[in-house]
Amino acid sequence: MTKPSYFAPIGGHPGQDQLLTDRAMFTDAYAVIPKGTMRDIVTSSLPFWEGTRLWVLSRPLSGFAETFSQYIMEVQPGGGSDRPEIEAQAQAVLFVVEGTVTLILNAEKHVLETGGYAYIPPGSDWTLHNTGDAVARFHWVRKAYQSVPGLPLPDPIITNERDVTPVEMPGTEGRWSTTRFADPQDLRHDMHVNIVNFEPGGVIPFAETHVMEHGLYVLEGKAVYRLNQDWVEIEAGDYMWLRAFCPQACYAGGPGRFRYLLYKDVNRHMPLSPPLR
Repeated sequence: MTKPSYFAPIGGHPGQDQLLTDRAMFTDAYAVIPKGTMRDIVTSSLPFWEGTRLWVLSRPLSGFAETFSQYIMEVQPGGGSDRPEIEAQAQAVLFVVEGTVTLILNAEKHVLETGGYAYIPPGSDWTLHNTGDAVARFHWVRKAYQSVPGLPLPDPIITNERDVTPVEMPGTEGRWSTTRFADPQDLRHDMHVNIVNFEPGGVIPFAETHVMEHGLYVLEGKAVYRLNQDWVEIEAGDYMWLRAFCPQACYAGGPGRFRYLLYKDVNRHMPLSPPLR
């Protein structure tokens, strides 16, 4: 397996001599947040986090993607939190794109290096700190867990991408594969966060149109992506936000691999009435 490479934003600002033209788009069906928009001026802070800032990539938004939020966290050496999550029903996936963090989950210590992945069930007791000498950056995907009577909560998952073998899509000769961190047949899970991999020339050869919402962060490479009726150029560091039923396809022309971190909601009935407020 080729050594993974991940893009992470570092902030800053463009000079006053730069044109404002960019690839940012927000439509009824999808949004594209290019890497060039992830600047200092749009960072946020969170309660009970020290030495930390973040970029909010997506949030529940009525009529658009409604099930999840996704952050890119930037934690300075010595920073972190003893109280990272304040919502009891929230589950989480952490994926480290730069540096090293120390996760203590239910009294067990885990050191997550670049490529590290953690699934944290709702109601877990956890803390996270950067105990290294360099800045750490990681994705934090949050979703309110949809419990089902008779199904227990999922178990925690702690691993690294390098330890997970990608699954080839049938008939693609390895040009298109998915690194799956949770078993797709484990119905305790109501979300998956995977890595989708394309070798140069790989393609999604039809317009996928389905109920699952998506957050796609490009970790490596470049491609053209079909979003609804548009073909959009994307590259490492860009983020795409797709509402349910947005048609989507992809052509990864190269020269290198094209890979993205993918969120989707899975394994639950569709609600037949609006949620109670």
